[in-house]
Amino acid sequence: MTVTLAGTGAALPERVLRNSDFDHLGSSDEWIVKRTGIRERRWLRDDERLADLATQACERALTDAGIDAKDVQRVIVATSTADRISPGIAVETADRIGADRPAAHDVSAGCSGFLYALDQAVAAIETGRAEHVLVCGAEALSRITDKTDRSTAVLLGDGAGAVVVSAHPGAMRPSFALASDGTQIDLLYVGKEDQLLRMRGRDIYEAAVDAMAGHTAMVLANRALTTDDLDLFVAHQANARIVQAVARRLDMPAQKVFVNIEKVANTSAASIPIALTAAQDSRALHPGALVGLAAFGAGLTWAAGVIGWKTPRSTD
Repeated sequence: MTVTLAGTGAALPERVLRNSDFDHLGSSDEWIVKRTGIRERRWLRDDERLADLATQACERALTDAGIDAKDVQRVIVATSTADRISPGIAVETADRIGADRPAAHDVSAGCSGFLYALDQAVAAIETGRAEHVLVCGAEALSRITDKTDRSTAVLLGDGAGAVVVSAHPGAMRPSFALASDGTQIDLLYVGKEDQLLRMRGRDIYEAAVDAMAGHTAMVLANRALTTDDLDLFVAHQANARIVQAVARRLDMPAQKVFVNIEKVANTSAASIPIALTAAQDSRALHPGALVGLAAFGAGLTWAAGVIGWKTPRSTD
């Protein structure tokens, strides 16, 4: 059975932090925008829960897809910042949306988590073990942000995004490629002691561009496709300069590259589904589109994929 992305939805906290809120770190609005493309980000308040955002995003994705929650066989949530150590967010989210006791679990693969989860969803459908799978990326990075660290505090945001992955006869078979390199864990990690994110930015920049560009080229080649065949390219919104560098490496036209980091910052595993929702809302993404996806994160992990978006039903 072939597969399509059938719907999307996103949810963001109400609290907005603008670049001026970080003036005390010596980071001006001009400095932040020039180096990252970020102007503002959303952070949860101390009494707010990430599960609320995940639930809202999933409900909106189901509505967009026209799918009832009771028809969902699996719920997968990619997150590294769940409200509890255990259980994760997926089980609670599945219950709150009204799903009928589906398989539900979290995936932790850093910023690559959404694509890791999406690959699992596609595999379940292709092998006939599910017809509809709900995949959500949800992160509360403000919980692991060192508010005194100029190099990371301005980069991170909270939010959730979700997609409905559905069986669809006649859709193009998706292509995914995942990878990791545990020898470079110290480039990007959250330690057990202080539970705050630490990053070596310059090294991450170079590794992210190489990995995302290389794996995007791989998944396209696996389906005998080129960037000309893509209607839209959505990479993990870590930094506008990284996304643009990946696009240049792939000779991807700027009009095919979607960037929304300006208003939401880096939301880790949530960034791609939030961006997909924004792309649809802005009419940059249309039914029948072929979408390229790429991500890079802690682990180090990285992934890329190509998949159809709301593939139309055949009229034959």
